[in-house]
Amino acid sequence: QVQLVESGGGLVHPGGSLRLSCVASGFNFSLYALAWERQVPGKERELVTGITPAGDSTAYAPSVKGRFTISRDNAERTWYLQMNNLTPEDTAVYYCNAVNAMEDGDYWGQGIQVTVSS
Repeated sequence: QVQLVESGGGLVHPGGSLRLSCVASGFNFSLYALAWERQVPGKERELVTGITPAGDSTAYAPSVKGRFTISRDNAERTWYLQMNNLTPEDTAVYYCNAVNAMEDGDYWGQGIQVTVSS
């Protein structure tokens, strides 16, 4: 059974930091590209960042580049989103996502709220 469990969200002041984690089980983790997406009510889901299966390449949305960092630990079947210098515009529900087209795998976490407010 596939499970993706997120943690680390919450309320933070502008300029603060949070680290999200997503722990996975039930699929061949090291073969999957991983991503974080976010969604604000009434808006489309936004791809924030992604990382390749080997962890050798990453990509970021312009709105978070230089502030957010994605990383993965294949041994722990976990990936992370380090978010620094947060602004109110980063407030959203964040989702972790694991994808492998060859295995037809597309798995999502339950979503976790991040609120940036003074």
